Amino acid sequence: MLNIEQVETFVYRCPIRTPVQTSFGIMRDRPAVLVRVTDTDGATGWGEIWCNFPAVGAEHRARLVASVFAPLLQGQMFTDPPSAYQDLSERTAVLAIQSAEPGPIAQCIAGLDTALWDLHARRAGKALWRLLGGTDPTLGVYASGLNPTEPEVLAARCHEAGYRAFKLKVGFGRGRDHANLQALRQVIGDCALMVDANQAWDLATACVEAKALQPFALRWLEEPLRADRPWSEWQALAAASPVPLAGGENLAGDQAFDQALAEGALQVVQPDLAKWGGISGCLPVARRIRQAGRRYCPHYLGAGIGLLASAHVLAAVGGDGLLEVDANPNPLRTLSCGPVNAVREGQITLSDAPGLGIHMDLATLREYLVHI
Repeated sequence: MLNIEQVETFVYRCPIRTPVQTSFGIMRDRPAVLVRVTDTDGATGWGEIWCNFPAVGAEHRARLVASVFAPLLQGQMFTDPPSAYQDLSERTAVLAIQSAEPGPIAQCIAGLDTALWDLHARRAGKALWRLLGGTDPTLGVYASGLNPTEPEVLAARCHEAGYRAFKLKVGFGRGRDHANLQALRQVIGDCALMVDANQAWDLATACVEAKALQPFALRWLEEPLRADRPWSEWQALAAASPVPLAGGENLAGDQAFDQALAEGALQVVQPDLAKWGGISGCLPVARRIRQAGRRYCPHYLGAGIGLLASAHVLAAVGGDGLLEVDANPNPLRTLSCGPVNAVREGQITLSDAPGLGIHMDLATLREYLVHI
């Protein structure tokens, strides 16, 4: 049983020298919203709420938790995390419609769900990946977030640190994109290479650009189209593209993922458990992805707790999926992701410590704390 006594949020912002660039916008600092749930027996669990956009997202999500979700959880008893997830989803469904904020509300529920799973596994004395049914704590990773400005410099550092797969942001014009890909191939050789267009193109452009990417032997082309484009467009692109298509970070809900699998355009499916679903929502989706013969590669761009949770779910479902690890400097990630920092020949190994397997020392993050 989970008998919730307290729900707390902690907002952090870390300044960065080099902004994180995408085809649709720029991150000029690194935000994070961590959430701690405490049971009546003093046991705690940690989660993380997605908050990258807009720039004020972190403070907004924290206030949502304080005003809406903490009152719904504190003093309540649940048999397990999925029961709490279902209860929170049902009790805020109308609010999500009325406020026109289904995304932020889903993100808060996702972070709280992760914290409840961490708490649940700690109380059970089991590593989360093992509690969820995993048998092997070792999984592949890739260095993500390679910006369009001198990506080969960061890739070289990541290669030296043990990474053997890399993902470049594209959508900045073919000349720049291809020059970056050529520079990366010179640095990483025949290591796995992927690209992410961050919804930059329409169908006609994507068909042309996908064919032009063939010489670079890419493992996947991520979000070449807007995530809300009809599946007929994704299917047309899949038929024309020599590069497998990836997507899913901007899908939310069982129905959306089931339709994505049924339509067949995506070979790589990438739920983000901090944006929607947490572990209760994304774990069954991940299993269905594998059952459908697709590759489950969780999307993630944030601090360390959500990244670590994504790793545990990936280890739980198995397969040949890769964990996305943002390659850009971010102390909010490196100070809280534990074994994900230790990359050896493209792999990491999760610990067998209870829960997420990390002891959160808030003092190490104090300089980045935002008081709201």
